[in-house]
Amino acid sequence: MNFTLPSSSLLCYLNSLSIKKKHLVIKMAQSWMVFLLFAGCSKALENTQASTVSQKCTEDINTFLWEITQDRPKEYAVQMYDAFGKMGSNVKGGNANRPGLLQQCRSAHGPSFSAKYCEVFLKQGTVQYFVGICVPESCGEEDVEILVLDGSLQFGQTSLIPPLPHILVNQSTQEMIMTHCLSAIEPGALDAISLFVCCVMVAIPLAATLLTAIIKWQRNREVRPSAQTSCSNTGLNLYGTMKTNGSYSSDINHDTEENSSSSTSITSRSFLYRCLQAFSIQNTRQGVLSTSSSVPGGGYSSLNGIRVLSLLWIICGHSAQFPVINNLDNYKNWRTTVESNPLHVLTISGPVFLAVDTFLLLGGLLSARSLLGSINKADDNLSPSLVANYLLRRITRIQPLHMFVMCLTIGLISLIQWGPYWFPFIDTLMDCKTYWWANLFLISNLLPVHEICIPWSWYLSLDFQCYATTPLLVYVYRLNRGVFIVVAGGLLLMTTVAGAVVTALMHLPVFQPSTLTSEYYVLYYYVKPYTRYGPFLIGILAGIYLTTKKDPLLKHKWQAALGWIFCMSVMAAVIGLSYVLKETPASPSVPHALYQGLHRPLWALAVTWIILTCEDGYGGLIKSLLSLGFWVPLSNLSFACYLTHPIFIILYIGLQETPIHYTDINFMYLFFGHLVLTLVFSYVFTLLVEKPYLLLKWRGT
Repeated sequence: MNFTLPSSSLLCYLNSLSIKKKHLVIKMAQSWMVFLLFAGCSKALENTQASTVSQKCTEDINTFLWEITQDRPKEYAVQMYDAFGKMGSNVKGGNANRPGLLQQCRSAHGPSFSAKYCEVFLKQGTVQYFVGICVPESCGEEDVEILVLDGSLQFGQTSLIPPLPHILVNQSTQEMIMTHCLSAIEPGALDAISLFVCCVMVAIPLAATLLTAIIKWQRNREVRPSAQTSCSNTGLNLYGTMKTNGSYSSDINHDTEENSSSSTSITSRSFLYRCLQAFSIQNTRQGVLSTSSSVPGGGYSSLNGIRVLSLLWIICGHSAQFPVINNLDNYKNWRTTVESNPLHVLTISGPVFLAVDTFLLLGGLLSARSLLGSINKADDNLSPSLVANYLLRRITRIQPLHMFVMCLTIGLISLIQWGPYWFPFIDTLMDCKTYWWANLFLISNLLPVHEICIPWSWYLSLDFQCYATTPLLVYVYRLNRGVFIVVAGGLLLMTTVAGAVVTALMHLPVFQPSTLTSEYYVLYYYVKPYTRYGPFLIGILAGIYLTTKKDPLLKHKWQAALGWIFCMSVMAAVIGLSYVLKETPASPSVPHALYQGLHRPLWALAVTWIILTCEDGYGGLIKSLLSLGFWVPLSNLSFACYLTHPIFIILYIGLQETPIHYTDINFMYLFFGHLVLTLVFSYVFTLLVEKPYLLLKWRGT
């Protein structure tokens, strides 16, 4: 891969005078990932200070170099030599990296040493690349750097790290950027705690499931006439009936009817019973795969289809984006084929992540509906306690699975031996040891993106921050409609202007994959609430309208026809103009700024139109498609799918020892493979982690 435009890389390393690595420049790429930019800060091979290699490393490397020159070299020397990275074909197309064979290197054992895999990052003219090398484990990174810089790694008169030939690169001098060696897996305290938390969160529902099954099995063995007696002796009835001091409560929610001397015991047993019921798979599995509407309160059947299609768009984009980052052997060919082709808009070409704005729109709509429904049940009273309960329900909804995935990711990173493309940088990509608390408090999107633990979790923080504004807007709406219109319009204008101003001042591009090379796109624009609030606000307005409307918006078919034409035109313009403005501006650009500020709210308005017309009965074939029962179970799994799908993508590409070759068919298979794994594990995580906390009631009333 040509690292001049590292589809990959956003964090730069520097060699200090003591040849130890330091972070030099933090770059941002896309929503939820950070990568390393190998640029500058290098030193030429011929201009390096003299230094010495450790004695043990010198002895072992000389043993290896001597052995490979023999007529019949020993097997370990052959394996080590064979594990060195060799130049492949299509260097001009982006296949400049030479990863070698990591696992083969680690399996080699010399007479007095084992082999260790290292990567040497080099720059030759405008081409930046790395070479995998296999050296004795007694050689540290500084030793390896000196050996490379001194030209000591030779097979006879030939360098084991030869430069690219002059026919491919107009510069023959190699410059070293850094060296990184594969180290042994050493899980730390945070890794152990994270794995323990995951085990506990899985063990609790499994134990509850087993206990529920045992109780049910015991009851089935009882003779029916004595079943009631048995249950009264234990004080527990699976149907929710409790007995204390000879009296029964008809339901666990009516234990307040018991006399005061037994109320404490009943409450305690009721809570334990509710926990047992909430965490048992016998209950959590109910409704997950149902084709009945998953929207609370019914209605809005089109939302299921919109949600699932948006999720598939995001998974498809990530499946294409992550390999493109730094695993392709034909990156330049990919750019030529995909980057400017609107037919690839569902992968990584164009404004692929408009699906995120659709999610924000749906979040705003449902948040307004949920709050208005709660107010109606509370005798039309918007009290502080109601707002607190509203926010607490949201936290309970997202945080258990969020924390589980965070802990699972931390644990996997510490246990897995990553491949040559990812092992030097995975700790930087997932900076959980320092900033895990930002995920806990749902403020990770306010941090610089390279500091976010599990980068794709930024959306949950943004969503909750937007969610917390719903009570304020609903309060203003109920207080004075005119003031509400002014406030909502002012907020929409401010978020639009903020996006435009940031784009102009920072010279930002407007869509992927140009944003992969933009240092400030994610840092100042993509994950920030002040630039992304527009779609959520439009969702709140749509939710208030749909909840309070008395008459349909559309009364004639011609109105619907005009609306559909305008809606489709807006969507086409949003996608098409991104290709017109695909180049990153070198100076403040008014067209780029206007597009950046307006395209997300316009997209949200177009999707809102689809929802409104479907509700008013003018959706036609589109409503029939979006309202299919097929979407409902997938919609029930959508939250778990969003959180878990990047794990499988990262595992796949992070374990690769060889580059991935881009073709449409290859990437299609990658997408469907990731999708199937995501659906299977999301179903498991929904039953074990997400659903129990939604079913759990903390009070009996």
